[in-house]
Amino acid sequence: MTTAPPPSAAPAPAPTSALTASRLVKTYGPSTALAGVDFRVDPGESVAIMGASGSGKTTLLHCLAGIVRPDSGSVMLTTARGPLEVTALDERGRSRLRRESFGFVFQQGLLLPELTAVENVALPLMLTGTDRRAAEQTAAMWLAALGLAGFEARRIGQLSGGQAQRVAIARAQTTGASVVFADEPTGALDSATSAEVMDALIRSTTDRGRSLVVVTHDESVAARCSRVLRLADGRIVDEVTAR
Repeated sequence: MTTAPPPSAAPAPAPTSALTASRLVKTYGPSTALAGVDFRVDPGESVAIMGASGSGKTTLLHCLAGIVRPDSGSVMLTTARGPLEVTALDERGRSRLRRESFGFVFQQGLLLPELTAVENVALPLMLTGTDRRAAEQTAAMWLAALGLAGFEARRIGQLSGGQAQRVAIARAQTTGASVVFADEPTGALDSATSAEVMDALIRSTTDRGRSLVVVTHDESVAARCSRVLRLADGRIVDEVTAR
């Protein structure tokens, strides 16, 4: 009795982008910040956005994250319930989206100095309704994962710059954000600390299947990302994918 060969494996479906933007336009008076930009980031991918000051990179990040609305174009987020048009939400809806689905790491961290490290990290969870004890337990787990076990009770002024940025990274992850946005996350750090912070940022995002969008002037930071986009005059003028 012969056995039929197993059927050929079906080709894997193309991955669905975590976040997709189409033809984004944003102007400020006579100045054009974005001139029809298309963008995507896939699950588990990191994208660096580079360009000179005034090229539109921060405006692009703000439009993608729902901080500002473009004048035209759309931003779509893939969620467990299906695609969600970020640009169609009102301010209240975008604010909720930023709390629950997006994480943020900024150059200065924007941490609250009067709170401890664990309280800063727990805050986003508490804002979504998680009780304080559970939120701080989750926050402590993230701090430990980022090498900050034992630093939970320290206030931000008692931490080094690199430690404070790792607190900011932990805060960006606590709600399970599917996309993390980082705006010059290493801009105030020396080169060695910058490398440590980028390691922590990548480990906590793309290594866990989440997406990372980084605005940076630093070529060494951009080189750590899967893909690099360069903007000039509000347009993408170059794109390089890491081998």
